[in-house]
Amino acid sequence: MDSGNKKWIYLIVLSLIWGSSYILIKKGLVGLTPIQLGAIRIIFSSIFLFIIGFKWLKKVEKDKWKWVAASAMSGTFVPVFLFAYAETEIDSSIAAILNSLVPLFTIFFGFLIFKVSFTKNQLIGVVIGFVGALILVFQGANVNPDQNYFFAVLVIIAAMCYALNANIVKSKLQDVPVMAISVGIFAVMIIPAIIVLLFSGVFTKDLWQEPSFRTSLIYILVLAVFGTGLAKIVFNKLIQISNAVFATSVTYIIPIVGIFWGILDGEKFTLIHLLASAIILLGVYIVNRGRKKETPKAT
Repeated sequence: MDSGNKKWIYLIVLSLIWGSSYILIKKGLVGLTPIQLGAIRIIFSSIFLFIIGFKWLKKVEKDKWKWVAASAMSGTFVPVFLFAYAETEIDSSIAAILNSLVPLFTIFFGFLIFKVSFTKNQLIGVVIGFVGALILVFQGANVNPDQNYFFAVLVIIAAMCYALNANIVKSKLQDVPVMAISVGIFAVMIIPAIIVLLFSGVFTKDLWQEPSFRTSLIYILVLAVFGTGLAKIVFNKLIQISNAVFATSVTYIIPIVGIFWGILDGEKFTLIHLLASAIILLGVYIVNRGRKKETPKAT
């Protein structure tokens, strides 16, 4: 299968995985604090990746570790805590929607910091997708006026972190094997995550006796294995066989999946949500239309 077809398969799979992450965060917060959730998520993901790919660490050259560390902080460590705090005040579907700002930030950071050019189609597609996202946000505010949208700023900061990470992986880690990047990222984060967890109050006796705490751990285990560990592998591969803007366009499809789970969990959905979702999909199509196929490098 050529890279043109593969990238669409990766995009769809990643959309389903990450689109389901927001409802898992919401469920995890029932028995965990945002700090506990973020730290446990990273630790569980690290264990999973070490089990399946610890040997890949030796594939990371010394001069690449600084970029692996930068990717770890911007692409995972900081965002997992920001999203956890954000979802204490806003719906999981709204968090998924706001994350669709990533491609816009990806173009800006790519051009300003990494000197990556962008096409007219990419810019038009990003703007169209962004308009769809704005419609979803304003509709969400109308349907849920009691939510504190100040916490939406945390999601926007997380989106900026994701955009920075996408450019780092594409510009600085293109020649590093995908598994090496993915495992290296969690090798960087596991010690800080353990330190954070030790000071989070998670080891108090009463907490472990709470049924909600044990249930939340199950949700975070699923989130860590699929939404963080496996998704990180898929995302890094997607960047390498396409480009940073196309890879981050996954965040335009994620809200549709997030809204679906939100509906099942009792969150509200209207025809305007449906229209905005269609606009987002149009933006994703335009971002990719007319691009030349890229030959992936061997990993």
